This record gives sequence, C-alpha cells and structure tokens, in this order.
Amino acid sequence: MTAPEVVKAADELREASRTNTACAPVRTYVTGVEAAYAVQRLNVERGVAAGRRIVGRKVGLTSPAVQAQLGVDQPDFGTLFADMAVAEDGSVPAGRLIQPKVEAEVALVLKADLPHRDCTVVDVLRATDFALPALEIVDSRIAGWDIGLVDTVADNASSGLFVLGGTPVPLTGLDLRGVRMTMTRAGEVVSEGTGADCLGSPLNAAAWLASTLAAMGDPLRAGDVVLTGALGPMAVAAPGDRFEARISQLGRLAVEFATEGDRS
Repeated sequence: MTAPEVVKAADELREASRTNTACAPVRTYVTGVEAAYAVQRLNVERGVAAGRRIVGRKVGLTSPAVQAQLGVDQPDFGTLFADMAVAEDGSVPAGRLIQPKVEAEVALVLKADLPHRDCTVVDVLRATDFALPALEIVDSRIAGWDIGLVDTVADNASSGLFVLGGTPVPLTGLDLRGVRMTMTRAGEVVSEGTGADCLGSPLNAAAWLASTLAAMGDPLRAGDVVLTGALGPMAVAAPGDRFEARISQLGRLAVEFATEGDRS
C-alpha cells in the first residue's frame, strides 16, 4: 500500500501543476529520499495512465555548489515526457510554467539499453547513438523555490520543459568533458561552464543515472533521451525573454518565452 503521506504529496504536486499555482514544501511531512522518489513515481505512473509518453530521464544536482547548498552528496533524477519537449528556436506559451529557470546541458540519445547496476563510462559510450545541445527549462511546483532534496525529488526533480538541438553529433572524437558553454538572455551572458562542471563529465552523470535506475529495476532503454545536467548556473526566465546557448563541438539552440498577451 502507498503511504498516506506519499499520496498526499503526489496529490498536492499534481494539483499545483494542473492549476499553475505553487504549493507549500512537502518535506514537512514526507521523510527521506526513498519516500520522495515514491511520490515522484506515483505521479509518473499517473501521467502514463493518462496517456503521457515517457521519452527519457534527466539528471539534476550535478553541480558541486548546488549539492553543498542542499547538503547532499549525490545527484537526483526525473522523468521526461514527450509533451515536455519544445521545438528548437520555439516558444514557451505564457502561463505554461509557474516559475521557470533555464540551464544549458548536453543531451545523449541511446541506441542500446543500459541494464547494469555498475554501469561504466565505457558502457555509456557504447550505448550512445549521438549527442545534442540541450536547454532544460526547470520549474518548481513548490512556492518560491523553497526546496530541499526531498521537495525537488518528489517534484520530478523540478522538471519543466526541454529543448533539443536538431543536429546530432556522434561521440567519436567528441570531448564532452572539455565542451564550453555560454548562455545568453536577450544577448547578455547569464551562464557559462564546461563539461567538467557536470560531475566531472556528462558521461559520469549518465553512468550514475544508468546505475541508479538499473538498481531500481527501471533501466535506461534504447531510444531514451538523457539530459545529463547543467554545465553552468541556471537563469530566471520571464515573459519576453529569449535564451540562446552555444556549446562548443555541439552547436547552438535557442528558446523564447511568450509574453502574457500571447498564450498560443
């Protein structure tokens, strides 16, 4: 049976998402990361039951600075659904999210399953079809981003939307640790970083995710998109903003946030 506090938290987060009205932190009554993942899993199952299609996973908390801020020593993960994808150079409708922020990262697309609990970087390299530049638009259903680890895990790792570049890049000869990222908002640089800022390498983040999911009995599968984690600080997004990221060796991509008068 699902614990009452897990159901309560899942209900509150789902209602916050449905109404675009943030709720109070759930850590006041959900205890521990295991219970937080149970909340996340329940709402993922509800999404699938409602017809949403899972297309991959995301890794969060890959930055040492953010880990230190939250008092944790490992990343977390969330689920990506097809209806979270925004077209490259596309627009996010006004009111779609509650309190969005944007971060740039490396996406991997798999051509093989990763079923091992002790997944290595070599396993990830062999299983990856290609890489893409990506923007993750994170969001929190928790009011004011007042989150701890339990809150963000329960809230599907604070997932919102994501944007993928359209030109696949094979991993042969690609140095993901050494890639350099610059992200601008309205032409002004708001975030910079490198592949090494993501757990030492985006490949390390992917290996951690694959091992963790395999241990939970829900491994990464061929065709999955993996958002490996931020290469630099996230930036707050407001209506009318345009973000563009350039990641060396991978390319560029952009997204706009529609103004309040345009909710199309």
